Amino acid sequence: MPLQTMPRVERDNRESFVSRHIGPREDEIGAMLAAIGVGSLDELIERTVPAAIRSTRPLDLPPARTEAEALAALRAIASRNRVCTSLIGMGYYGTHTPAVILRNVLENPGWYTAYTPYQAEVSQGRLEALLNYQQMVADLTGMELANASLLDEATAAAEAMTMAHRITKSKASAFFVDERCHPQTIAVVRTRAHYLGIPIQVGDPLADLDGKTVFGALFQYPASDGAIRDLRPAIEAVRQANGIVAVAADLLALTLLTPPGELGADIVLGSAQRFGVPMGYGGPHAAFFATRDAYKRSMPGRIIGVSVDSRGKPALRMALQTREQHIRREKATSNICTAQVLLAVIAGFYAVYHGPEGLTRIARRVHGLTCLLASGLKALGVEVETEAFFDTLTVRVPERAHELLIVARDAGINLRHVDADRLGISLDETTDHEVVRRVLAVFDVEHAKRLDLASLDDTTTIPEVFRRGSPFLTHPVFHRYRSETEMLRYLRKLQGKDIALDRAMIPLGSCTMKLNATAEMIPITWPEFAHLHPFAPPEQAAGYQALFHDLEAWLKEITGFDAVSLQPNAGSQGEYAGLLAIRAWHDSRGDRARDVCLIPSSAHGTNPASAVMAGMRVVVVGCDANGNIDLADLEAKAEQHKERLAALMVTYPSTHGVFEEGIKDICAIVHGRGGQVYMDGANLNALVGLARPAEIGADVCHMNLHKTFCIPHGGGGPGMGPIGVKAHLAPFLPNHPVVTGVNPYDREHSVGAVSAAPWGSAAILPISWTYIAMMGGPGLTRATQVAILNANYVARRLAPHYPVVYTGRNGMVAHECIIDIRGIKEATGITAEDIAKRLVDYGFHAPTMSWPVPETMMIEPTESESLAELDRFCEAMIAIREEIRAIEQGRADRVDNVLKHAPHTAELLMGEWHRPYAKEQAFFPVPAIREDKYWPPVGRVDNAYGDRHLVCSCPPIETYQQAAE
Repeated sequence: MPLQTMPRVERDNRESFVSRHIGPREDEIGAMLAAIGVGSLDELIERTVPAAIRSTRPLDLPPARTEAEALAALRAIASRNRVCTSLIGMGYYGTHTPAVILRNVLENPGWYTAYTPYQAEVSQGRLEALLNYQQMVADLTGMELANASLLDEATAAAEAMTMAHRITKSKASAFFVDERCHPQTIAVVRTRAHYLGIPIQVGDPLADLDGKTVFGALFQYPASDGAIRDLRPAIEAVRQANGIVAVAADLLALTLLTPPGELGADIVLGSAQRFGVPMGYGGPHAAFFATRDAYKRSMPGRIIGVSVDSRGKPALRMALQTREQHIRREKATSNICTAQVLLAVIAGFYAVYHGPEGLTRIARRVHGLTCLLASGLKALGVEVETEAFFDTLTVRVPERAHELLIVARDAGINLRHVDADRLGISLDETTDHEVVRRVLAVFDVEHAKRLDLASLDDTTTIPEVFRRGSPFLTHPVFHRYRSETEMLRYLRKLQGKDIALDRAMIPLGSCTMKLNATAEMIPITWPEFAHLHPFAPPEQAAGYQALFHDLEAWLKEITGFDAVSLQPNAGSQGEYAGLLAIRAWHDSRGDRARDVCLIPSSAHGTNPASAVMAGMRVVVVGCDANGNIDLADLEAKAEQHKERLAALMVTYPSTHGVFEEGIKDICAIVHGRGGQVYMDGANLNALVGLARPAEIGADVCHMNLHKTFCIPHGGGGPGMGPIGVKAHLAPFLPNHPVVTGVNPYDREHSVGAVSAAPWGSAAILPISWTYIAMMGGPGLTRATQVAILNANYVARRLAPHYPVVYTGRNGMVAHECIIDIRGIKEATGITAEDIAKRLVDYGFHAPTMSWPVPETMMIEPTESESLAELDRFCEAMIAIREEIRAIEQGRADRVDNVLKHAPHTAELLMGEWHRPYAKEQAFFPVPAIREDKYWPPVGRVDNAYGDRHLVCSCPPIETYQQAAE
């Protein structure tokens, strides 16, 4: 590609957003280039990025908008959405986000810019919030433990199926699914089961279930149509045959109903959306997942556990198999490496703020209004089919369903269209008597006017046998924070325990912790985006459709692909959807035997896990001494498996942070043997504006919008992982059972649904839309250039102190660099973990540790960090190297030293000091720290203790009392 000199991004006298997003100023860029030894950004790219992959044309995107212009344009788009009273239900409900949580969590960068809590010492605040969430879920479901959330209810159901398949003692091969589960749940379970070879039986659990023919079953409680059924005989039938029972439940209903755990369920799952998280046209929402203690080591996702720190104090951490993909790889039980942390945190705080009394009051009010509505409908002569219910009614209106649906829409109400003779109505926290009156008027406006609601019967329909008798949320945390003052301070206390981007650079490699600009975040809470039901009529979501159209077009231009699906709601889901498209394409051509997936040994652990989930056999390809794919090994294995070769999964730039020169040859080798190339888009932020994956040779690529396109990590979620595909794969993109038009290319050949909502986590897509709109083509290209500049600058500054493991052409790295700690460990006993913990004393989150190479640290500065912050981080790393040198030279003990004891808590300031180094060195190793000291709330967390003494619920009352003393 002929290199183009970047135009200045300013337009007339308005300040460009590009200059706000990119950290280094022009003079700083010049100084950094000089330090690296190149004369310009263009020369840097010429020396770093192989000419063979550079695109021949610049990005053709709309001109960059200012922040004000972008928000005005997005406001106009949002205004095309029509927010109605949606009583559709099906797992999505109106809710009130308490203002104190809305302002201080959802809209607070201290919460939404935090990274996944892999470094427990700097994550105690959000870990406590997640532990609250786990306790809430365990209590309400009647189970022994819960995880820290999954992606959505439907994928949680699919995970329950595969977990049941792993742990069951039954010899049966089929899985039973309740026909009265939500349709999107049934669809996603079918998709997951197809390539795993699991037969699915869908039917009535009280009539069609033979427990001896299935290894597990999934029931809905209450049912999607609202009915509360006695599932105990069905549960007992499955368990008597050694099967595993999963129940999809409603958390709010469980405040009034007997919890599934008491009915005999082995797994309980569902959505925590109605606990204060807006519908957002489908997401993001936290799915909950709970199980018996006996199955804890088979549970997917993350689990927050209680351990102790170096002084024996309680400390929280992620426990058990939280990163099992990197350990078990192709033997991993799930490809889920993330969660919906920010949304789980909100749901947990919702329970903390309301407490058991408040939740029960909300539930009783919703149920009471539903009883009132049922009485009113009967008074109007409408047949109510649902006898026992919580918040949802199914009414029979022979041959009038469509007509009444239109009447309701004209009145600003959305009802569920079940079939030609039936409608569904679901009430929620936002429903009031006026809404009940409006619904009744839909069925008979004149009689409804004359109805006296006060005279109608609102007696509960929940049978005595199903009324909850067990207590829940008894822990003090759910009783302490009733006033807003107390809640506000609790939120502030937890936030202060963590390091997020609002406090310091987070230099994690592979995870791209770039700026999540305020202007990008503002629209997500606009009612027009936040309060739409995902199954609302298409004409009510014209704004969302316009946003999807823009975003898909821009992503196609950026990547070079012909089609894009926005449905995958995480990078792992994008991987899965892309591999399913490849499998389906091979099958459509009669190549059903093609099931081999080649994966480099350096690949992210989700890659082999996703391949196995897609029914593929993983064959590992070696890497050479420079971290590149071993071309000879690749060619040999591609040839060996050429009759069965389905795909290669490759990350580009590589997992090792370099632009591999042979990437086009790699693609050609695979294509020449009939395979497809799946590109992991984890490092797409090093390509935008410089190269397009489709032009490099990829057939499909997922795009981590939470990395490259500025959706914040939220402490470990939300994310979005849309996929781009070439034209021949477009017919196989995901579709949806409820909403048509999700795959406009060919619904018949679609792989099915991979997420619960039609367009995944739609509510956060305005973030990426706004980012691209404000950056424009030249701005995006410049961001990529500066990301590469920042990484090379850090590598150059640290190289004299820590060897840089991998470099590409001309000694350059891509957007991240890996420094080697192995020599230091051999000479001094100091490990990468020791350096990571010592960085806490300097006020930094650690880089990625020991991946993809053991005892290394992967650093990715992103384009958003200023030169001052880059230097501050480099100076901290250099200062730590000097502390290590003291050990090398015998001036410090190999065991009793400042690194081995790091991090140092404020508690150590009190009492006598017995360390062989000074307090000043421990707490204030560089003068700048005195201005804004981060005090870690706990010392080094003992991971081994936490796994040996697994506790995944809130600590007992005594712990709180001790902490207060």
